[in-house]
Amino acid sequence: MTVTAIVGANWGDEGKGKITDALAAESSYVVRFQGGSNAGHTIINDYGKFALHMLPSGVFYPGVTNVIGPGVALDVDSFMAERDGLLVKGVPAPSLRVSERAQIVLPLHRLLDELEEERLGNRGFGSTKRGIAPFYSDKYAKLGIQAGDLYHDARLREKLNQLLELKNVLLVHLYGKESVAVDSLMSTLLKQAEKLLPYVCDTTKMLGEACDNGDTILLEGQLGALRDPDHGIYPFSTSSSTLAGFAPVGAGIPPYAITNVTTVVKAYSSCVGAGPFVSELAGSEAEQLRKRGGDAGEYGATTGRPRRVGWLDAVATRYGCRVQGATEIALTNLDVLGYLNSIPVCVGYQLSDGTTTNCFPVTAKLENAKPIYEYVEGWKCDISGARALNELPDAARHYIAFIENLIGVNIKYISVGPRREQLMVK
Repeated sequence: MTVTAIVGANWGDEGKGKITDALAAESSYVVRFQGGSNAGHTIINDYGKFALHMLPSGVFYPGVTNVIGPGVALDVDSFMAERDGLLVKGVPAPSLRVSERAQIVLPLHRLLDELEEERLGNRGFGSTKRGIAPFYSDKYAKLGIQAGDLYHDARLREKLNQLLELKNVLLVHLYGKESVAVDSLMSTLLKQAEKLLPYVCDTTKMLGEACDNGDTILLEGQLGALRDPDHGIYPFSTSSSTLAGFAPVGAGIPPYAITNVTTVVKAYSSCVGAGPFVSELAGSEAEQLRKRGGDAGEYGATTGRPRRVGWLDAVATRYGCRVQGATEIALTNLDVLGYLNSIPVCVGYQLSDGTTTNCFPVTAKLENAKPIYEYVEGWKCDISGARALNELPDAARHYIAFIENLIGVNIKYISVGPRREQLMVK
C-alpha cells in the first residue's frame, strides 16, 4: 500500500496540482482532505489549461476515483461548475465521490466573508471571499450543514433555523443588511442536493477498504505549511490545517496509512494574501520575476490577483518541510530562474532587535525581519527541454544541491515547466 500526502512547504502556490496530476497516473484514488474553493491548482495537459478550485487534481485520468473528504469545505456550485467545465473541453466524465460527512459552504458564508473583509478595510486578511472563515467558524461552533443533512428535510430546516438565529443578528445589526429567510436558503440547498446526490457516499468506508486492499492513494492538500492556523503566520492563515498530519483526519483514513509526504517547494517564493513575507521583492525586480513565473505568470488561480514574489526562503522552507514531516521534496518552476546571472537565496533573518536567526520565528518577530542572502551562480539558459538531471547545466544542478543541503530533505522531483513531461525524477 502506498498512501502519499502532497502538501506545500510555504504560503501555497507551490505547484501541488502539477505534482498531484503527474503522480495520479499511477494512483487509484486522489483525495482532497481540507480547504475549499479559496485556492486553485493550475494544470496544463492535452485538453488545455485548467484551474481547479474544488475538484481533486486526478480528474483527468478516467481510472482514478476523485474524493472530496470529510475535512473539505464543499462549495457545491463550484464543484458542479468545474465538472461541467471539464466536459465542455472534452475531458471524459471523471469518477467523483463526496463524503456524506463533508460540510457545505452556504451562500450565507460567502456573503459574510465579503462583508467582514469590507468592514475590516486595510486591516483585512486578504480573504478570497469564498466563505471559508465563516464556514469553518460555523463548523466548529456546531452550526454546520453536512452533505448527508441535505436529504433529510425536517432536520435541514431545523439546523438552518438555528444557524439563522445568530447570522441574521450579524447581518442586520453589524453589517446593516437584510436578514435571510429560511425558505430561501432551504430552496437553494434542496436544488444543490439534487445535483450532488449521484456523488454522495460513505467515503470513509470506501477509502478504508482501499487501504486494506493496498490501493495507491494520493492525499491532496491546499495552500502550504505557512498558512496553517497553528503552525503558520497566524492570523494571516487559512481556517483549516494545511499539514500532512491532518490528512488522515480530513480524508478519513488511519493515521498510520501515510507512507510518503511529498512536500512541494517552488524554486523561488510566491504567495497570494496578506502577512509577513521576508524575502518579498518590489518594483521592477518583482515584476520581472512575476511575468516569467509559471505558464502565464504569477497570478492567483482563484483571484487573478498578482502574486507577491521573492527569492527562495530557505528558513521558511526548512521549517515548512519540518512541520509537514517531509519525506521528499518536489521542486517546481526551476526553469523560471534561467534569466539570472546570480540567484539570491534567503538563508537567515535579521530581527528587529538586531539578532540574527536561521529558525522560523513567530509572526510578531517576522513582521520586521530582514533577509540575509547568499548567492548562487545562475545558468543563463532555457532548461525547459531537460528531461533528466544530467541534461541540466552544472549551475542548475548546483542550485538544486544547495537547496537540498539547506533544507535537509531529499529533492526527488524537479519540474522545469507546466506540463507532465517536464517533471523529472532525481
